[in-house]
Amino acid sequence: MNADYQDFKHKELTEKIIKIFYRVYNKLGYGFLEKVCEESKRKAFDNLKK
Repeated sequence: MNADYQDFKHKELTEKIIKIFYRVYNKLGYGFLEKVCEESKRKAFDNLKK
């Protein structure tokens, strides 16, 4: 089944989270400590709220 057709309870929020994850991952790449990635994602979420 394609994920686009599934009925997620919080579909819009899920899409935002996945987009932020990939945006941060593509910008930083792999190999960073978890704390660095976590902080980058938090900042991306904060910018989303503004």
